[in-house]
Amino acid sequence: MLLIGSPTEDSIAADGAWNNNTGIVEYQGIDFKTKEVLFHLGPLEDGTINMVEFLAIVHALALCKQKGWQQPIYSDSKIALGWMRDKKAKTNHEPSEKNKKLFEMLLRAEKWLDDNTYENPLLK
Repeated sequence: MLLIGSPTEDSIAADGAWNNNTGIVEYQGIDFKTKEVLFHLGPLEDGTINMVEFLAIVHALALCKQKGWQQPIYSDSKIALGWMRDKKAKTNHEPSEKNKKLFEMLLRAEKWLDDNTYENPLLK
């Protein structure tokens, strides 16, 4: 296994979870150093892991902006980090009544990215 450096302790880990049997998703942000849960949202119906990984990163950025924090945000999702670069959730998942709230959250996240800047490094 190739290791590239060590994680910065003063950072936030943003992560999502998806149950592939039920389609239930959730996400959270953890203070890497203290292990404190900074935010948690879910369960939400009929989503994908990429959707909630993206939302977790944007939620972490919004919290950092609100608090004036500039520490790195870690994500293990290459896809969500790509969506961040493009400021767009490029999901192929179909909207439905079950996931209406989730798609509304994605639109709000994209709008936040369009309306805001941030200094926090996004790291994998």
